[in-house]
Amino acid sequence: MSGDDSPRSRQLGLFGPPATDGGGPLGPAEVTDEIAGLAQELPKSLRLGTSSWSFPGWEGLLWDRAATKKQLARDGLAVYARHPLLRAVGVDRTYYAPISADAFADYATAVPEDFRFLVKAASQCTTPNHRDARGRPDGPNELFLHPPYAADEVVAPYVEGLGEKGGALLFQFPPLGAKITNKPESFAERLHRFIDDLPRGPRYAVELRDGDLLVPLYFEALDACGARHCFNIHPRMSSLEAQRAAAGDRAAGPVVARWMLHAGLGYEEAQRRYAPFSSLVDEDPPNRSALAELVLDHALAGHDVIVTANNKAEGSAPLTLYRLAGAIVDLLRERGGKGA
Repeated sequence: MSGDDSPRSRQLGLFGPPATDGGGPLGPAEVTDEIAGLAQELPKSLRLGTSSWSFPGWEGLLWDRAATKKQLARDGLAVYARHPLLRAVGVDRTYYAPISADAFADYATAVPEDFRFLVKAASQCTTPNHRDARGRPDGPNELFLHPPYAADEVVAPYVEGLGEKGGALLFQFPPLGAKITNKPESFAERLHRFIDDLPRGPRYAVELRDGDLLVPLYFEALDACGARHCFNIHPRMSSLEAQRAAAGDRAAGPVVARWMLHAGLGYEEAQRRYAPFSSLVDEDPPNRSALAELVLDHALAGHDVIVTANNKAEGSAPLTLYRLAGAIVDLLRERGGKGA
């Protein structure tokens, strides 16, 4: 792609005729009988997915051959969506800048009707300060929790482009600092006003990096607006068990969960350690078990569940999800339940 490299231009023609690169169109990797069987046993209300679909290192896991980033930008999503276990995907690039309804519509046409997208809202909505080139605070962000901007630039294109395939719109907050975390009730009240002023219809989810904000008023605010807390595994956040305990009965209902980053690592360090993301490097059985219990409890209650995993959780998002699916099915069998 050359010339204009705006977010809008990068989406044009993503899903035209498949790029062959001289070896035929990109196709899906062979799925083992074991993985296909797990997909059949999982509850139908539970959708698993990776945080993106753009990694050449997934050759043999998702892709049937070596693929360039250009091929994956063009054909990767349609191939990804043919995998029986992967019925959702995260769209993280929208955190850096909103994209158009047409771009979302291109995504929607590439996947089956039962597929769902977990889309991150633009960071302008959730970051209280502008940052300079060194990442230091550089004045207040006037778009922080600003409903008109979020409604027009984030929610409207998401709804128009994805329709029913929009599984959830996620507002991910970075670590917010003591000025905010020392007054968690004030944050909860402002969050309530923000979500309450957004258009009705989409499922909204909120992801935090500050456990101090998990006060009862936070969950009450989400509940009042029909929004959901995004349970997340991240070194900066409280454990899943602590998040579930804080939510209490208000956790009943649909669930959004993200497995993000291995303990003790930063994103850049994890990137170096795990690339090209083709194998599990640092397995995390305790978090796998906790997440399996969380999502199975809700799926068996008939609630919609979307879970995404990042390469930086254990080394390879597809392999993390294969292991997670196995843990969920093992639990399901122990309980004598059925996935349908």
